[in-house]
Amino acid sequence: MPRHSWRNATRTLGLGLAASLTLAPLALLPQAADASAGTSPAAGTTAATGSPLRLWAPDKVTAYTYGSKRVWTDFGLRVIAQGVPFELWSTRADTYDGPITTVWRSADGDKTLDAGVMNSFNGLAHFIHVTMTPVKGGDVTTLDKTACLSGWSERVQPDAPATSPYPKSCWYNPFTLGSVQGIQAGWATPILGQTRPMRLPLGKYDVTASINQKYVDAFGLDAADASTSFRLVVDAGDGGNYRRLAQQHARRTAGDPAVRTTQHARVARPAAHRPTGAATTPADGPRPDLRPLPAWGIQVSRNGHFLQFAATVWNAGDSPLVVDGFRNGQENMDAYQYFFDGDGNQVGYQPVGSMEWDARPSHHHWHFEDFARYTLVTADGAGDISEKVRSKKEAFCLANTDAVDLTVKDADWNPENTDLSTSCGDLSSLSIREVLAAGWGDTYAQYRAGQSFRLTGLPSGKYFIAVTANPDGHLIESDTSNNQVLREVDLTRHKDGTYTVTVPQVGNVEESTRGF
Repeated sequence: MPRHSWRNATRTLGLGLAASLTLAPLALLPQAADASAGTSPAAGTTAATGSPLRLWAPDKVTAYTYGSKRVWTDFGLRVIAQGVPFELWSTRADTYDGPITTVWRSADGDKTLDAGVMNSFNGLAHFIHVTMTPVKGGDVTTLDKTACLSGWSERVQPDAPATSPYPKSCWYNPFTLGSVQGIQAGWATPILGQTRPMRLPLGKYDVTASINQKYVDAFGLDAADASTSFRLVVDAGDGGNYRRLAQQHARRTAGDPAVRTTQHARVARPAAHRPTGAATTPADGPRPDLRPLPAWGIQVSRNGHFLQFAATVWNAGDSPLVVDGFRNGQENMDAYQYFFDGDGNQVGYQPVGSMEWDARPSHHHWHFEDFARYTLVTADGAGDISEKVRSKKEAFCLANTDAVDLTVKDADWNPENTDLSTSCGDLSSLSIREVLAAGWGDTYAQYRAGQSFRLTGLPSGKYFIAVTANPDGHLIESDTSNNQVLREVDLTRHKDGTYTVTVPQVGNVEESTRGF
């Protein structure tokens, strides 16, 4: 069961459901530069001649309606990287009070794009404009959409590199710090996504899709490569079945773990046996660095007695956090942290506590203890913190649920365990491996049992949700000075004993409690 499947991993990838595509031939692209997974192929490659990107669509697309003239389609629109990889790096300050800065990294040098092209980490704002004109006359429909240039891309030239190193989604967390978007040379990615269907009458439409002029100018695109026209036919379809297929495909292209589970070629494997000999921790070398993000999605429960929230702890280090568990009885495992050198070779291990079997319905898997702690605290003017309530949530199954900053050193752009099925085990497991990759965070949303704070008896006032990583110091990491973050919440207690909460905004981050 995905930990927080209520939240779309990206809001910008297309649904790709065109029942019939009449394909125009793809012109052969220039020779593609080679690249291996986990590296940045843009630097050091030969500069492309002409446009680095080309917008493509079939000559004809047939889409089917369901319900009241509702249509799901991405028109088959793709963006192709021509000649060399196309790569964007985006970052913002960890104070969250400045804009997102996006840099186009190319063989000709880095180019910082204008402010505002990334209002969020969901993609390039107002990237694509689509106009649909009824052939027989009528109202013209237009779309103006954000575009994520990281998706479930496909190779479109036979001599293009066999694999793509780039992330497969624009992952969403309100406190994301850095992202990488990219299209491998000679590859294409879907460009149009919808969070809701369009309302289009049955009939034929002349469609023109164009890349916004500011991106044409910024990337030096030829006019012919920045626009495409085609025919759209909207026909009646099998509503119920079509809707199911549309939603399933939307989740797949958007990176939803609920669908992507079966697509993993690799699964995190524990060590073959319990470690023997003396425990050794290398004196130096790569280390994980656990950092919490501010609590988010904060609200009071419907009955007014519990403070609910989501919390993310992420790995800002240059090494994955790798913890193996080995069965030592019916309901416990001994846990060991493993260490690796810069080439990925195991160079040591350390006992780091235990894992426990959690049989509650919303868990039902093995949890590692001592990863994080959630407390509701007060703080005085001198900075002294007083704990008021501690969450019962104190054990975790580690998984890479949120890409927090893929620009950190040695970040893993495509980790293998982005869902719980690869790492949490079941009741029959004798050993498991839990991994938090560099650049990735593990988010626990509110519906997990025991996470919220019971507010009964607390007076009105200013409080803070404290998220603490590695609270007992059992895990070895490069820096422990950044293991706690506080998020202010202002509680009001009413005469009937219920509460309401006001949550001051952090910097310019806009968040929502939708889905809780």
